[in-house]
Amino acid sequence: MSRVLQQEHIAFDEYLADERDVDIRSEYVNDQVYVMADTNEQHNTIVGTFSAHIEINLRDGCRAWQSSMKVVGDNKGKHFAYYPDIMAACGENTGNQYARTNPLLIVEVLSPSTMRTDLTEKLENYKSIDSLLEYVVVSQDTPFLRVFRHRNHWQSEAYYADDTLMLESVGLEIKIEHIYRRVRKEVGLDVPFPMDKSKQKFM
Repeated sequence: MSRVLQQEHIAFDEYLADERDVDIRSEYVNDQVYVMADTNEQHNTIVGTFSAHIEINLRDGCRAWQSSMKVVGDNKGKHFAYYPDIMAACGENTGNQYARTNPLLIVEVLSPSTMRTDLTEKLENYKSIDSLLEYVVVSQDTPFLRVFRHRNHWQSEAYYADDTLMLESVGLEIKIEHIYRRVRKEVGLDVPFPMDKSKQKFM
Protein backbone atom coordinates (compact mmCIF):
# COMPACT_ATOMS: atom_id res chain seq x y z
CA MET A 1 0.00 0.00 0.00
CA SER A 2 1.03 3.60 -0.58
CA ARG A 3 2.12 5.66 2.41
CA VAL A 4 2.17 9.36 3.24
CA LEU A 5 4.15 10.69 6.21
CA GLN A 6 1.68 11.83 8.85
CA GLN A 7 3.62 12.31 12.06
CA GLU A 8 7.22 12.29 13.23
CA HIS A 9 8.84 11.49 16.58
CA ILE A 10 6.00 9.54 18.15
CA ALA A 11 6.67 6.85 20.74
CA PHE A 12 5.94 3.29 19.64
CA ASP A 13 3.64 2.55 22.59
CA GLU A 14 1.66 5.70 21.82
CA TYR A 15 1.28 4.67 18.19
CA LEU A 16 0.05 1.19 19.18
CA ALA A 17 -2.52 2.64 21.58
CA ASP A 18 -3.79 5.25 19.11
CA GLU A 19 -4.01 2.74 16.23
CA ARG A 20 -6.73 0.75 17.97
CA ASP A 21 -9.37 3.45 17.40
CA VAL A 22 -8.82 4.93 13.96
CA ASP A 23 -10.70 4.95 10.67
CA ILE A 24 -7.57 5.05 8.50
CA ARG A 25 -4.73 2.68 9.32
CA SER A 26 -1.13 3.83 9.60
CA GLU A 27 2.25 2.10 9.63
CA TYR A 28 5.17 2.89 11.92
CA VAL A 29 8.88 2.98 11.11
CA ASN A 30 11.54 4.40 13.41
CA ASP A 31 9.44 7.02 15.24
CA GLN A 32 7.51 8.04 12.12
CA VAL A 33 3.86 7.29 11.28
CA TYR A 34 2.73 6.82 7.67
CA VAL A 35 -0.91 6.89 6.60
CA MET A 36 -1.81 4.09 4.20
CA ALA A 37 -3.52 5.12 0.97
CA ASP A 38 -6.25 3.25 -0.85
CA THR A 39 -5.46 0.31 -3.15
CA ASN A 40 -7.09 -0.33 -6.50
CA GLU A 41 -9.39 -3.15 -7.61
CA GLN A 42 -6.66 -5.13 -9.37
CA HIS A 43 -4.42 -5.07 -6.30
CA ASN A 44 -7.22 -6.19 -4.01
CA THR A 45 -8.33 -8.94 -6.38
CA ILE A 46 -4.84 -10.46 -6.50
CA VAL A 47 -4.59 -10.28 -2.71
CA GLY A 48 -7.98 -11.94 -2.29
CA THR A 49 -7.23 -14.78 -4.71
CA PHE A 50 -3.79 -15.53 -3.25
CA SER A 51 -5.07 -15.30 0.32
CA ALA A 52 -7.87 -17.78 -0.42
CA HIS A 53 -5.36 -20.38 -1.63
CA ILE A 54 -3.22 -19.83 1.45
CA GLU A 55 -6.17 -20.03 3.84
CA ILE A 56 -7.46 -23.40 2.67
CA ASN A 57 -3.98 -24.92 2.99
CA LEU A 58 -3.28 -23.76 6.53
CA ARG A 59 -2.99 -26.48 9.12
CA ASP A 60 -5.02 -26.37 12.34
CA GLY A 61 -3.83 -23.74 14.77
CA CYS A 62 -2.82 -21.31 12.02
CA ARG A 63 -4.54 -18.20 10.69
CA ALA A 64 -4.19 -15.78 7.79
CA TRP A 65 -5.17 -12.11 7.44
CA GLN A 66 -5.56 -9.65 4.57
CA SER A 67 -4.25 -6.17 5.41
CA SER A 68 -6.07 -6.26 8.74
CA MET A 69 -3.50 -7.46 11.27
CA LYS A 70 -0.31 -5.59 12.14
CA VAL A 71 3.06 -7.26 12.28
CA VAL A 72 5.36 -5.56 14.78
CA GLY A 73 9.05 -5.95 15.44
CA ASP A 74 12.33 -4.41 16.40
CA ASN A 75 15.24 -4.26 13.98
CA LYS A 76 18.47 -3.18 15.64
CA GLY A 77 16.61 -1.16 18.25
CA LYS A 78 14.23 0.51 15.79
CA HIS A 79 10.56 -0.37 16.05
CA PHE A 80 8.35 -1.08 13.07
CA ALA A 81 4.69 -1.94 12.49
CA TYR A 82 3.18 -2.82 9.12
CA TYR A 83 -0.10 -4.13 7.75
CA PRO A 84 1.04 -6.76 5.21
CA ASP A 85 -1.29 -7.49 2.31
CA ILE A 86 -1.29 -11.11 3.51
CA MET A 87 0.16 -12.57 6.70
CA ALA A 88 -0.04 -16.10 8.12
CA ALA A 89 0.94 -17.17 11.62
CA CYS A 90 0.52 -20.22 13.84
CA GLY A 91 -0.05 -20.62 17.54
CA GLU A 92 -1.94 -18.51 20.06
CA ASN A 93 -1.40 -14.78 20.21
CA THR A 94 -0.43 -14.28 23.84
CA GLY A 95 0.47 -10.60 23.52
CA ASN A 96 -1.20 -7.60 21.88
CA GLN A 97 -4.37 -8.93 20.24
CA TYR A 98 -4.14 -6.19 17.60
CA ALA A 99 -0.73 -7.34 16.32
CA ARG A 100 1.43 -10.35 15.61
CA THR A 101 5.12 -10.81 16.23
CA ASN A 102 5.46 -14.37 14.91
CA PRO A 103 4.43 -14.60 11.23
CA LEU A 104 5.55 -17.56 9.13
CA LEU A 105 4.64 -15.94 5.82
CA ILE A 106 4.26 -12.36 4.62
CA VAL A 107 3.04 -11.31 1.16
CA GLU A 108 3.10 -7.82 -0.33
CA VAL A 109 1.50 -6.97 -3.69
CA LEU A 110 3.47 -4.18 -5.33
CA SER A 111 2.30 -0.95 -6.87
CA PRO A 112 4.53 1.75 -8.42
CA SER A 113 4.32 3.79 -5.22
CA THR A 114 5.26 0.93 -2.88
CA MET A 115 7.83 -0.99 -4.93
CA ARG A 116 10.92 0.65 -3.44
CA THR A 117 9.64 0.39 0.14
CA ASP A 118 8.54 -3.24 -0.17
CA LEU A 119 11.86 -4.33 -1.67
CA THR A 120 14.16 -2.34 0.61
CA GLU A 121 12.86 -1.07 3.94
CA LYS A 122 10.22 -3.74 4.50
CA LEU A 123 12.47 -6.53 3.27
CA GLU A 124 15.17 -5.57 5.76
CA ASN A 125 12.73 -5.26 8.65
CA TYR A 126 10.88 -8.47 7.83
CA LYS A 127 14.19 -10.35 7.69
CA SER A 128 14.74 -9.46 11.35
CA ILE A 129 11.62 -11.43 12.45
CA ASP A 130 12.84 -14.73 13.89
CA SER A 131 9.73 -16.72 13.00
CA LEU A 132 9.46 -15.59 9.39
CA LEU A 133 10.20 -18.30 6.85
CA GLU A 134 9.16 -16.65 3.57
CA TYR A 135 8.52 -13.16 2.21
CA VAL A 136 6.70 -13.00 -1.13
CA VAL A 137 6.59 -9.89 -3.34
CA VAL A 138 3.98 -9.99 -6.09
CA SER A 139 3.76 -7.77 -9.16
CA GLN A 140 0.29 -6.38 -9.73
CA ASP A 141 0.88 -5.55 -13.42
CA THR A 142 2.49 -8.71 -14.82
CA PRO A 143 2.45 -12.39 -13.73
CA PHE A 144 5.73 -12.35 -11.86
CA LEU A 145 6.74 -12.68 -8.23
CA ARG A 146 9.80 -13.00 -6.06
CA VAL A 147 10.28 -15.13 -2.96
CA PHE A 148 12.79 -14.48 -0.20
CA ARG A 149 13.34 -17.48 2.09
CA HIS A 150 15.07 -17.65 5.46
CA ARG A 151 16.60 -21.04 4.63
CA ASN A 152 18.08 -19.51 1.45
CA HIS A 153 19.65 -16.57 3.32
CA TRP A 154 16.94 -14.28 1.90
CA GLN A 155 18.21 -14.56 -1.67
CA SER A 156 15.67 -13.61 -4.33
CA GLU A 157 13.95 -16.39 -6.30
CA ALA A 158 12.00 -15.37 -9.43
CA TYR A 159 8.80 -17.05 -10.63
CA TYR A 160 6.92 -16.44 -13.88
CA ALA A 161 3.46 -17.22 -15.25
CA ASP A 162 4.22 -20.81 -16.29
CA ASP A 163 6.10 -21.68 -13.08
CA THR A 164 4.83 -23.47 -9.98
CA LEU A 165 5.57 -22.05 -6.56
CA MET A 166 5.98 -24.06 -3.36
CA LEU A 167 5.41 -22.08 -0.18
CA GLU A 168 6.99 -24.24 2.48
CA SER A 169 5.74 -22.08 5.34
CA VAL A 170 2.08 -22.95 4.69
CA GLY A 171 2.41 -26.12 2.60
CA LEU A 172 0.97 -24.54 -0.54
CA GLU A 173 1.91 -25.55 -4.07
CA ILE A 174 0.38 -23.24 -6.66
CA LYS A 175 0.84 -22.27 -10.30
CA ILE A 176 1.71 -18.60 -10.63
CA GLU A 177 -1.02 -18.05 -13.21
CA HIS A 178 -3.61 -19.19 -10.65
CA ILE A 179 -2.71 -16.24 -8.42
CA TYR A 180 -3.74 -14.00 -11.32
CA ARG A 181 -6.80 -16.01 -12.42
CA ARG A 182 -9.24 -13.12 -11.78
CA VAL A 183 -7.11 -10.51 -13.57
CA ARG A 184 -5.83 -12.50 -16.53
CA LYS A 185 -6.63 -9.82 -19.08
CA GLU A 186 -5.12 -7.00 -17.01
CA VAL A 187 -1.77 -8.76 -16.58
CA GLY A 188 -1.51 -10.06 -20.14
CA LEU A 189 -2.28 -13.73 -19.59
CA ASP A 190 -5.08 -13.78 -22.15
CA VAL A 191 -2.77 -13.27 -25.12
CA PRO A 192 -2.70 -15.68 -28.09
CA PHE A 193 1.00 -16.48 -27.76
CA PRO A 194 3.36 -17.52 -24.93
CA MET A 195 4.87 -14.69 -22.92
CA ASP A 196 8.60 -14.16 -23.39
CA LYS A 197 10.22 -14.12 -19.96
CA SER A 198 13.09 -12.00 -21.26
CA LYS A 199 10.65 -9.21 -22.11
CA GLN A 200 8.90 -9.12 -18.76
CA LYS A 201 9.83 -6.14 -16.66
CA PHE A 202 9.56 -5.93 -12.93
CA MET A 203 11.19 -3.20 -10.81
